[in-house]
Amino acid sequence: MEFTPTADRLIPELDAREEMVMLGRTLWNEGYRDHLAGHITYNLGDGTLLCNPWLLTWEEVCPADLLRIDLQGNLLEGDWPVPLGIPLHLALHNARPEVVWALHNHSEYGTVWGDIKEVPPAYDQSSSLGGGEVVLVDEYDGAVNSMEAAEKAVRAIGDADRALLGGHGVFVIADTAKAVFLRAVALEQRCKNAWMVRVAGGPEKTSLPDWWLDRQLKNDGNGFHGFWEAAVRKEMRADPVLAQKILSRQR
Repeated sequence: MEFTPTADRLIPELDAREEMVMLGRTLWNEGYRDHLAGHITYNLGDGTLLCNPWLLTWEEVCPADLLRIDLQGNLLEGDWPVPLGIPLHLALHNARPEVVWALHNHSEYGTVWGDIKEVPPAYDQSSSLGGGEVVLVDEYDGAVNSMEAAEKAVRAIGDADRALLGGHGVFVIADTAKAVFLRAVALEQRCKNAWMVRVAGGPEKTSLPDWWLDRQLKNDGNGFHGFWEAAVRKEMRADPVLAQKILSRQR
């Protein structure tokens, strides 16, 4: 059984568990791969969350491995431990109950800019995609397995959709999996390209005009049709067993 994309159906229909697995696996290939670090949550809307488990890397998680937890971090469903840093997500979902998807990891170049304590410019078109304000949280109050540190970080993030956490990593928020993916990829590309420009002694100001940057800031991340879908198809080709399980569910 193989999936053949068409212009009207770029990927098979994915449920929330499959989307979370695809997010982890595709972003692993985009620099979000600090070993066991990182958490993704999906708000089920009933006071519970789906999240990835502790002890498995993002590249190996399958839908059956995912957990369902309550907003206090108690395990309701699943066979793996709850991630140690989940208080960061609990604090966010309690403070902003409208948030659907939230993602935290220590991406390669995003973490560097968090360490520098600077939000880099978007020097190119691709780096500016995804929308949502990028803020810097420049105080490290300890690992976010501490609820006190997690709540302080969430207060500092405020209403922003992307954050660089000083001494830590990055945080990305959106209302769909495809928007989280685009925002996370664009943020890492922004950080990587800005580092290259900085090392090369390039200009401090981007060539992108203010009107373009203002327009991108208002983007909800859902408009780039095909971007997320192409990454999903790549992962389905890389893991035929996972692909078959997804396709079998839809027969």
